[in-house]
Amino acid sequence: MNRPRRLQPHRALLGTLHPLSQPLLSVIVPARDEAQNLPGLLDEVAACLNRIEYEVLVVDDGSIDGTWQVLKARAGTDSRLRPLRHSSSAGQSTSLWQAAELARGTWLATLDGDGQNDPADVPRLLARAQQGDVALVAGHRTSRNDDWLKRMSSRVANRVRSSLLRDGTPDTGCGLKVISRAAFLALPYFDHMHRFLPALIQSQGGRCVSLPVAHRPRLSGKSHYGVNNRLWVGLVDLLGVIWLQRRSRLPAPIQVVSQVEEKAREATLQH
Repeated sequence: MNRPRRLQPHRALLGTLHPLSQPLLSVIVPARDEAQNLPGLLDEVAACLNRIEYEVLVVDDGSIDGTWQVLKARAGTDSRLRPLRHSSSAGQSTSLWQAAELARGTWLATLDGDGQNDPADVPRLLARAQQGDVALVAGHRTSRNDDWLKRMSSRVANRVRSSLLRDGTPDTGCGLKVISRAAFLALPYFDHMHRFLPALIQSQGGRCVSLPVAHRPRLSGKSHYGVNNRLWVGLVDLLGVIWLQRRSRLPAPIQVVSQVEEKAREATLQH
């Protein structure tokens, strides 16, 4: 599989402005032409995560509206913000994967850059993830605030994916998720992989659950997604994910030597 293209980090990314060595949570926000939405979204993230150690990685995916300037200016005063940039759009999956690779958190929380996901839901999803029995907690937008065409295309895409992949996830297209960073980076990388995270996690032996989350209207800007790049392109990717599912043999029972047996073996080898 092709490796994702190189990211351009802001000069503060690895500098002294970021004192946290390993935060609990890395919030990842892919954004394209979201200069007007990002300041408010980042303010909300700071307000709802003030009790935990976290960082925020925002990937400017080839914006032409001043998104990068907004991020650079904010990074000068916000030590938790780590801006990243593609000079031309590489897509949401590539943005997520590269940010995850650079992230330092044990858990990743993904949010769309348009502000329609509510950051106030993140602590609840993180608390569920930390119970230790799941690798992914997916948001379920039970009440959508989109136009009828977007709702229809999303509903059709979710039904097709659910019926063929049987991933038990009612809204895999929701941008709000909390996922183990280690589990995410163990997945095969390909373009549009973000649409199939529950199925991919399950094919690696992981478990996923869904929780209801809020969904808000877009305040400014416009979506870059429609029927063509949500449904028809997704059908091609769907065939690849089905192939991956069928080729996987995980989870497979495996027997390991117990600590008592290991200590006995070491004692025998020392004599």
